[in-house]
Amino acid sequence: MSSTKTIGIIGGGQLGQMMAISAIYMGHKVITLDPASDCPSSRVSEVIVAPYDDVDALRQLSDCCDVLTYEFENVDADGLDAVIKDGQLPQGTDLLRISQNRIFEKDFLSNKAQVRVAPYKVVTSSLDLEDIDLSKNYVLKTATGGYDGHGQKVITSAEDLEEANALANSAECVLEEFVNFDLEISVIVSGNGKDVTVFPVQENIHRNNILSKTIVPARISDRLADRAKAIAVKIAEQLNLSGTLCVEMFATADDIIVNEIAPRPHNSGHYSIEACDFSQFDTHILGVLGAPLPAINLHEPAVMLNILGQHVEAAERYVTENPSAHLHMYGKLEAKHNRKMGHVTLFSNEPDNVVEFGKGIDF
Repeated sequence: MSSTKTIGIIGGGQLGQMMAISAIYMGHKVITLDPASDCPSSRVSEVIVAPYDDVDALRQLSDCCDVLTYEFENVDADGLDAVIKDGQLPQGTDLLRISQNRIFEKDFLSNKAQVRVAPYKVVTSSLDLEDIDLSKNYVLKTATGGYDGHGQKVITSAEDLEEANALANSAECVLEEFVNFDLEISVIVSGNGKDVTVFPVQENIHRNNILSKTIVPARISDRLADRAKAIAVKIAEQLNLSGTLCVEMFATADDIIVNEIAPRPHNSGHYSIEACDFSQFDTHILGVLGAPLPAINLHEPAVMLNILGQHVEAAERYVTENPSAHLHMYGKLEAKHNRKMGHVTLFSNEPDNVVEFGKGIDF
């Protein structure tokens, strides 16, 4: 392993915080750029307080760091291009641009990586919705800026078209046909620019478009699990991946359909901190440093539960009653409704018996 580095992380939320913890354990120094001085990363790293698109602040970060990385997609790629030195951002800004725009992302996945995606069309105005077949169901998503269900409209009947038309006239969109699937799954893969390592297949359960529960390993056949991992590796190799990438997918009875990619550690991979011999954050730091990557072993089947703002008290009671559960609280000062405040991981061979926080109450 190379000598101690100073790693700059753009974004100081929980993902940046957990990246920083992994980097610190390895002996590296971390500096974070975030608009909030009290962001989760402020507990574990130095923080440059500035907006993500502040080019002077990005330059300041670049000047005092050996390597740069980012914890989420909404980073100013043009600003980064203006300040980064050769090789300083191993993930590159091309991956950032692909993952920032659903139109670019769909084109990359279907045409360059040549993996199966749900049938889709690009929508530039409400005119593009005039001839859609309403015997099918769709979801209209803005090309940029959407997360956790924001910037989306489900279309199941003509009554939904008024809102859909307004969304289509406000921004470029992608119209996706609904896929009949058995499970939502994801695969975490990490690369170091040469080699890749892949995590077990994760099964994801969402409530109100927010991840609620992840089950590892996913309850799919070995054949489908191997296919899902092979697809994630294919995408990673096409990207010449450095760092961690999450590939979100749908599992049908006999195939895997790719939904989207996230160029960073992902909520659905948090279980890996306790349940694997290396976490998705460890392999992210190793990957952006160009260090050798370990093969990943799952110690035991595990379940991860998200803790949202309305669940904090329930989660605190839960870990008192279940002392073998691993509690992670991110240090956010305000517990807002549906805001991700933390997560719990526990080992279990009976995932259906691990009940999500607030199920049937708060959602």
